[in-house]
Amino acid sequence: MTQSGSGTVDGRARVGQQRRAKTRAAIIAAAFEKFGDENGLFVSIEEIVEAAGVTRATFYNHFAGMADLRAALVHEVTHDFLRAVTEVLNSVPDARQRAAAGVRFYVRRARRDPRWGWSMLNMSASGLLFGRETYRRAERTVARGMKEGVWPVPSSEIGRDILLGTTIAAMGSVLRSELPEDFPEEIAGFALCGLGVEREEAFRFARMPLPPLPIDGPQDD
Repeated sequence: MTQSGSGTVDGRARVGQQRRAKTRAAIIAAAFEKFGDENGLFVSIEEIVEAAGVTRATFYNHFAGMADLRAALVHEVTHDFLRAVTEVLNSVPDARQRAAAGVRFYVRRARRDPRWGWSMLNMSASGLLFGRETYRRAERTVARGMKEGVWPVPSSEIGRDILLGTTIAAMGSVLRSELPEDFPEEIAGFALCGLGVEREEAFRFARMPLPPLPIDGPQDD
């Protein structure tokens, strides 16, 4: 019977798992620092392993390559925020308000947290916008609005691209320029117009008070 403790087989296995998890976390943290820089679009594996203090061989013990690392990092960076946004917006009854609020949450987050914003821009440049989880969620949001009959887009894919494309472009704008405080509301209104919502209605929904978002860190008013 195997005894517990750091000197036993089970104990050594736990130590090994903890060490492996710590190394993986260090690589992901280094990748976030690199991709979170304004000039982080073309980050190399060499730059990441140097920043993480590991070897290239160690990197490949954890990730198949840069695409695998990007997928892991996108999930790490977006999952909790997406979950918080989704939980809040699930209680919002109208798809137009949900879509506008989602755009505003992401643009505001980029303005409040530039490193997060740059990481989203740089990682989205060579893969699915915002990563697979957010990409699919945006399409479901559009499909739900189509079912509710609030916008006349011909497919959820077109609506998804309007929402995500507008959002990522707006995030780049707030990262690079000083824009009016209400820029997130303005861009959200025009995103709804792109989905076929009548202009007056679009901006009414885009300017509705945002529900509180249960995430750490300072929030815009």
